[in-house]
Amino acid sequence: MNFIVGILNETWHLFLESSLYIIFGLVISGLLRTFLNPSSVARHLGQGRITSVIKAALLGIPIPLCSCGVLPAAASLKKQGANNGATTAFLISTPESGADSIAISYALLDPILTVARPVIAFITAAIAGIAENLTGAKEEIQPVAPDISCPIDGCCDGKDCSPENHRHHHTLYEKLASGLKFAATEVWGDLVLLFFVGIFLAGAITYMIPDDLVGRFMGGGLSSMLIMLVVGIPLYICATASTPIAAALILKGVSPGAALVFLIAGPATNITSITVLWGLLGKRATIIYLGTIAVLAVLFGLAVDQIYAISGISARASLGQAAEIIPPFAKYLGAFLLMAISIKPVAAWIRGKFNKTGGHNHAPATAQIQDAEQASNANPPVCAGST
Repeated sequence: MNFIVGILNETWHLFLESSLYIIFGLVISGLLRTFLNPSSVARHLGQGRITSVIKAALLGIPIPLCSCGVLPAAASLKKQGANNGATTAFLISTPESGADSIAISYALLDPILTVARPVIAFITAAIAGIAENLTGAKEEIQPVAPDISCPIDGCCDGKDCSPENHRHHHTLYEKLASGLKFAATEVWGDLVLLFFVGIFLAGAITYMIPDDLVGRFMGGGLSSMLIMLVVGIPLYICATASTPIAAALILKGVSPGAALVFLIAGPATNITSITVLWGLLGKRATIIYLGTIAVLAVLFGLAVDQIYAISGISARASLGQAAEIIPPFAKYLGAFLLMAISIKPVAAWIRGKFNKTGGHNHAPATAQIQDAEQASNANPPVCAGST
């Protein structure tokens, strides 16, 4: 009994420290959905073998999608004219980062890893995308007609009414409400189960594993990086859920560079996404995708360990210091708010398990891509006029 209580206590502590930052990340993701529709920038991702890749890598950094959820979005970009390199870059930068994962990294890790994570995601995505475009045959891509329909309620298709007219359709309050609703339902619905699994595993690692056991074998060096790479590549875990696990590993003595390898390789790869990527972009692109992630994750992991060594900073000592500036009442408020918005998606998942129908879970990746392609072919709604 004490064993279970100990794990739950550690889990609750991690949840309390990270909840407010998760909510902040969700708010940012909701605002991005309302004010920046990824489909509307797809026209920038087809022209230029380098500039299109840079734009795609930057586009993916703040968007909170996991390695399976990003597949239909990437398929949609590809269908709308994005070249293979841009699609590859988007597939790498998006699951490795995100507004929510950056926020929780700041809460549970330290400033160095918080900054390194999105920067390395961008560099890795850009190098892989450019390599794909430079080594592949030049693609014949037709001019793209971007999706400019209303992201709030679909009241306007963007074609039958001018942007000037559409600006008056919704108030700022409606836009904010739509973004927050999207964050609390769609975004968090995709992340909630994986996040709770990650938090629980982190609590179990913190309570069960002796401090010197992990550090003895993974305290740094090339072997530590390779072990984390082997663990991370086939594992399905989102960027948000991987963060508390990485924090727990660092507390147990894993080097920050090795933890970074896990944070880079884990969210961007899994068996399902690799299989679908093979069919979507082909054999060469898949090899470049995996090879770039593996090589750069290890190299950057070694470099990050050197940064800590040279600066004399202890990753264990600086871990989670950002969360200490939050007053206790705010932490509890964030925790209870996060639990409140988790009830509906968790209940839906439980019902789905019992009924074998419904529930909020990831569809097979191939089905996700088919859904994305069908959605991109669907007729847009007719303009409803000003309100």
